[in-house]
Amino acid sequence: MLAVLFSALLQSSTLLASDGHEEASDSGYDPVATILHHVQDEHHWSLITTTDEHGHEHHYGISLPVILYVPGNGFEFFSSGDFLHHAKVKGNYGTYVNHHEHIVNVDNENQVIYDFSLTKNATSTALSVVVLLILFSAISKGYKKNVGKAPSGIQSFFEPLILYMRDEVIAPNLGKKTDKFLPYLLTLFFFILINNLMGLLPGGANSSGNIAFTMTFAVMTFLVVNFSGNKQYWGHVFATPGVPWWLSPIMIPVEIIGLFTKPIALMLRLFANITGGHIVLLSFMSLVFIIGKWWVGGVASFIIIPLFFMEIFVAFLQAYIFTMLSALFISSAVADHH
Repeated sequence: MLAVLFSALLQSSTLLASDGHEEASDSGYDPVATILHHVQDEHHWSLITTTDEHGHEHHYGISLPVILYVPGNGFEFFSSGDFLHHAKVKGNYGTYVNHHEHIVNVDNENQVIYDFSLTKNATSTALSVVVLLILFSAISKGYKKNVGKAPSGIQSFFEPLILYMRDEVIAPNLGKKTDKFLPYLLTLFFFILINNLMGLLPGGANSSGNIAFTMTFAVMTFLVVNFSGNKQYWGHVFATPGVPWWLSPIMIPVEIIGLFTKPIALMLRLFANITGGHIVLLSFMSLVFIIGKWWVGGVASFIIIPLFFMEIFVAFLQAYIFTMLSALFISSAVADHH
């Protein structure tokens, strides 16, 4: 049943990536365009796309606000749904076209436009913030209500996870400095986890599989690590212990490069694993529509359903790895070396 639900959504969502003009097969289904649509960001959060007897596509979903800034003129505000009803949108400072999610002014194609639109991934990320606030507000109330008592409700579900991250992941790395960095690292873990899980919902956005999302958290960890670094940490960078002074012109650049390779590894690991998992899962779903036989859905279900549950495991695993490595990097910066 789960596979049927996802497959039906996948079939209905052959969105803008194919531009509605080219057909990849006799059935008109383009698996590449469909998969890329699901893993990429977009201005309009499309949930269902249907095609009528004339071959015209009709998109149903959430119209998100488009916010453009034109230097020298000001801001432009309109709905992303306007692009679905009209090929061109007339604004105060020109006529705009959404060309593969890149908005340009057709009246002046060389005009610089800064796009601050609330896209699908940005909306999903904001929604995950609301979910986290609701969840942890309820957990906080549970702790206040059950002082000296066994946890209950949602508190009982999250408490083992919180304690495990604190006692088995963060504390072994940070020791007596655990309390200082615990709020950041727990927020990091649960925020990535919620976005990973939301991306697995039908119609969900692949926010944690977006390079901008993973880069943001990698940069945050980079700043925390380097602003928290003690003199031993910076001494290791600019005067590596046990290394002859004449090797400094080689070692210092290598150590400085190492400062940046750590957050880059964090960024790419999360991005590649989440996006790769979505592509593999959607590829198997696409077999149903590529082959076009009813029995393929039943056979594919034996692959799709285990893959889906493996993706749930990967969602937890990647949040765990990102948090563990962040704690390890912070530990290397604040540890007292003897």
